[in-house]
Amino acid sequence: MQDNHAQVREVGLRDGLQMVQTILSTQQKLEWCRRMVAAGCTEIEVTSFVPPRIVPQFADSDEVARGALAIAGLHPSALVPNLKGAQRAFGAGLKSVHYVLSASNEHNLKNVRRSTKESAEDFYNIMAARDESGLRDVKLGAGVATAFGCTIAGHVDETTVLDLVEYLLKTGADEIAIADTVGYANPGQVRQLMRKVLELTGTTPVTCHFHDTRGLGLANVVAALDAGVRNFDSSLGGLGGCPFAPNATGNINTEDTVFLLESEGMSTGIDIDALLEIRGIVASWLPGEAFVGAIARAGLPKTFHAGMA
Repeated sequence: MQDNHAQVREVGLRDGLQMVQTILSTQQKLEWCRRMVAAGCTEIEVTSFVPPRIVPQFADSDEVARGALAIAGLHPSALVPNLKGAQRAFGAGLKSVHYVLSASNEHNLKNVRRSTKESAEDFYNIMAARDESGLRDVKLGAGVATAFGCTIAGHVDETTVLDLVEYLLKTGADEIAIADTVGYANPGQVRQLMRKVLELTGTTPVTCHFHDTRGLGLANVVAALDAGVRNFDSSLGGLGGCPFAPNATGNINTEDTVFLLESEGMSTGIDIDALLEIRGIVASWLPGEAFVGAIARAGLPKTFHAGMA
């Protein structure tokens, strides 16, 4: 991959929808996917395989996954919290499955009701289940949440994150994601940690997942770029957020993230004007939900050119 190419993965359909009040229909979710692909965003985390009683929004995860697989040009993925969720994702036919565990043991206990150590062991079980089922073409990504701090525990030691990354790589992770789940990261911290993560990962793809809870989301993207990261998660309109982050304002905004990356000379292949049209449609589906973003408010500057240096 060229060094000036940046990959943006849309997580609005998963992270963005997990806390909203309105339940979107399966067809609305798939329409969102189709429009994103037409706008040039082909990597989308389309759902999460969690019990519907916990997150009713994802009661149709099987239908969404299968429908997404039928969309030409789309590379759909799903988030899973455990082996059962992974098996459901495998059964739906997805070729990209993302697992997550928290560097903060306290957050992991609150989020999935088990320790970080138990979640790490479960990733081994998921990997084994994939291989035993003859599904080696399924890519298994592993994300380390609360990598920069935790609203419950506070400080998260850098060595804890790096040790988890090493374990996940040795277990066979096809991708590593580092997440600022509760918006605690600052640019200096991001540069320092991500340089060390990239030293460990080598050719294994690394994605950063930032939240803009305290206004540093895009600054952290620049810091990650400086460190060598070229893959980022974002959510249309900045939807989403962690339920354990007080006053959380959601993920970094896809429109603003693409604008930033293109302004920094990166090529994303994504049409920002088309994103703004999709944002308007999705906002009409979700009355009362807060959509944030500077480009939606102010528009693109006349001096902007995609991929400008």
